Amino acid sequence: MGHFKEDGKFNENSYLIDAEFMKLKGTLSIYVIENDGMRMLIDTGETLPARRVVKKLKAMNLFPIHKILFTHAHWDHVQALPRILKQMEGEDIEVLAHEDAIDILKNPEELNEFFEYIVEPIENVTPLKANDIIDINGFELEILELFGHTQDSIGIYDKTNKNIFVGDAIIDHLDLDTYTPVLYGPHFDEKQLLKTYEKLDEMKTELNSISLAHFGVYSGVDFINLVESVKDKYFKAKDSIIKWYLENPDVDYVTEKYQENIIPNSKMFPKENLGGIHWFMDQHIKTLKAKGFIK
Repeated sequence: MGHFKEDGKFNENSYLIDAEFMKLKGTLSIYVIENDGMRMLIDTGETLPARRVVKKLKAMNLFPIHKILFTHAHWDHVQALPRILKQMEGEDIEVLAHEDAIDILKNPEELNEFFEYIVEPIENVTPLKANDIIDINGFELEILELFGHTQDSIGIYDKTNKNIFVGDAIIDHLDLDTYTPVLYGPHFDEKQLLKTYEKLDEMKTELNSISLAHFGVYSGVDFINLVESVKDKYFKAKDSIIKWYLENPDVDYVTEKYQENIIPNSKMFPKENLGGIHWFMDQHIKTLKAKGFIK
């Protein structure tokens, strides 16, 4: 399969939905796991494309949803919840997240201020922790803690299909030639991120694929290459961004250098179209400053 990046079914129980982060196709995957008529949605995306997401779910006979699980509490993964729930009014829907996400979801002010997006408070969320099992009509999924990107990031391990859903916990790898590190937000922790990389490396023989939020499902050789290169890619990107920022603190300059040196073959963000990658660089710099990597 290599890199699966289209709307649709990619294993016996799992479906990809392109939720189009910032209106860009191929930038945000949300997923549905289905078994014997029960369906769980992994993340909701932003509010803006929520209606399109619901239309896709209906077209794929994946509606209504019975459970919604957040991989972490960042706005692009949770913001659309109220709109999606409104589309399923009258349904009994359980919302789940890591136990350390509960307070963040109830009190989103800190993240709203940092990212400059608005998420309404989310309550009545079932807390999860490491090793919990989610039962989808007899189909079991194991919860893993994959901290670093945030301290509430979780993985959803599907032993049956040998796949793991990781949200943003590992890397943003939009296609084979386009990636950025997961340097976002005030709760980023590099030491925890490196532990997550070690955990994933130890698991790789038990897996056939990995499902990223940004973007798609990597399997086979592409999966192995991603896992084995992710640490080096993180440090190359992080150290380069710091170096270029210290040379010239203009985000445009850093963005141009990143495209030229890190992702020169990117079809998504070629040098003629740097608008999307500019936002990523701005967020990376903001996070590096917040965590003391840039003084």
